[in-house]
Amino acid sequence: LSVMNIMKCGITSDEKEAKRIAKKSWCHLAGHICEALCVPNVVNAANWREHLEFDEADPETVKLLLDTPNEPILLVSAHHGVWEAATNVLSFARPMIAVARVMNNKFVARWMKNHHFRGPVTIIDKNKGFNPEVLRQWSDTAAAMTILMDQHTAGGAKLKFLGRPARTFTSATRLAMRSGRRIVVGSFVRVAPYRYRLVGGAPVSFSKDANRDEATQILNDRLGEVIRKYPEQYLWVHRRWRDD
Repeated sequence: LSVMNIMKCGITSDEKEAKRIAKKSWCHLAGHICEALCVPNVVNAANWREHLEFDEADPETVKLLLDTPNEPILLVSAHHGVWEAATNVLSFARPMIAVARVMNNKFVARWMKNHHFRGPVTIIDKNKGFNPEVLRQWSDTAAAMTILMDQHTAGGAKLKFLGRPARTFTSATRLAMRSGRRIVVGSFVRVAPYRYRLVGGAPVSFSKDANRDEATQILNDRLGEVIRKYPEQYLWVHRRWRDD
């Protein structure tokens, strides 16, 4: 599945190269999971900036993400790079709200809470949506509302992701249109043990009367650009494309 996805997305037309990328992506995933669990033991309030690089990020994005603590923002990314570890590191810059699937098993959920995300990180069950309490917390704490928008959804907009038809969540776009908040689109990629590089362009914003699907396609395109730069760090195995 990984090799097929890599080739269909035009990352490479060479099957041998596609297999190499697929193998590297599996190795990256395993390393990322292990490292994410250990990040709180290595990165702290005194040294967290030393673990981040910004030479491939727009300066305005860096300023917004790290040095504008009073402005709530949206952080849109994908299953690319170090999405888990980055959440922990960024929590030293501002509170984080991560939209994710909450584990059904209460013992697993408790273990994840105690050993996974630490610091000012609030996990929001993606199945419950953005209720008034969550939106109030986002505004009051000037948090980064973090959404991974490369997951399949049967009821999403039929757009293109990496050049292929894919049902896409529009929640990030709708929230940006409704709130007027700026969006950081990109990924933190792993460049060395416990060292991460932000890759992404300038912040994005949408007006209340923007075309929802066109705006969401912009986010998809921006994520696709980042993934193409570092294809070995994308989760190619998941069934993102079910409409082609």
